[in-house]
Amino acid sequence: MSTRHVVIETSLGPITLIAKGETIAGLYFRHHVRRPAQEMFGPEVTGSADPLLEEAARQVHEYLAGRRRQFDLPLAAEGDAFQHAVWDIVKSIQCGDTTTYGRIAEQVGDRSLAQRVGQAVGANPLCVFVPCHRVVGSNGSLTGYVGGLKRKQALLELEEPPAVSAGRLF
Repeated sequence: MSTRHVVIETSLGPITLIAKGETIAGLYFRHHVRRPAQEMFGPEVTGSADPLLEEAARQVHEYLAGRRRQFDLPLAAEGDAFQHAVWDIVKSIQCGDTTTYGRIAEQVGDRSLAQRVGQAVGANPLCVFVPCHRVVGSNGSLTGYVGGLKRKQALLELEEPPAVSAGRLF
């Protein structure tokens, strides 16, 4: 499998997109909490030279501009069975909605697994594509995010339903 990456400039700062073969395997911010070593990204390519990475970049830009609510990309994250179970639940959280670590823990079988769910969410190599920013604390508070809480807040605000954001006073 050919691993390669591209760095794109966005309103959230530089984002590194990683492809392995014909799938997107990573999305990382510059100061990502669990960012792998640079050598794991493969060579840097230009987006126009790689149709898959070019499409991923286009979809990220559309999403951040408010013109896209879902991604349509072949994704392949490396993780164990528990992580994949959590990430599958996270993928199902609709744009504009949130859930809690405890609710996800209940869905995987035991509310006492909330801390382990938090670890799996934090290990998500496809943040934004697998929207871990939509997972909040039990009281609705913003808790850790691999890209930082400011980015988490920005992503949640971007996804607010129009009626909510239109009524907001700034």
